[in-house]
Amino acid sequence: MEGCKNKLINLEDFILKQNDKESALISVLHYAQNQFGYINKDVQRFIAEKLEIPESKVYGVVSFYSYFTTEPKGKNIINVCTGTACFVRGAGDILNEFKKELNIHEGETTKDNLFTLDTLRCIGACGLAPVVTINNKIYGKVKPEDIKSMLKEYRE
Repeated sequence: MEGCKNKLINLEDFILKQNDKESALISVLHYAQNQFGYINKDVQRFIAEKLEIPESKVYGVVSFYSYFTTEPKGKNIINVCTGTACFVRGAGDILNEFKKELNIHEGETTKDNLFTLDTLRCIGACGLAPVVTINNKIYGKVKPEDIKSMLKEYRE
């Protein structure tokens, strides 16, 4: 609980340093996401109060941008690129293999909070397609049979 209180104090300090509260929302949300790992309703309410804007505006921005999340993520964030180049080279099969191995669907986190599985539209590494990122580390030319060893690396 103390850690959460400190994060809110840090967030409030960050908000107070903003020159223009009207245009600070995106910056504040990025800061909050980095502090908490996600932006739940209480944090959204806090931001709205401190920026003196409606909660609905904060929620609207959080729900519009896929970068922001309202749910906690796992320790390891897996993103399967589903852009055109990756998709035609088998990203669907790779995504299905992750789902099978982790027993979750995209947007979900494993019960042990070790992995969250998500998809991205394109990361700009089409020459390496199909591409997977785990905690921003890029894996290229991934095959379904690579998934078990990739996961093993992060379970250890």
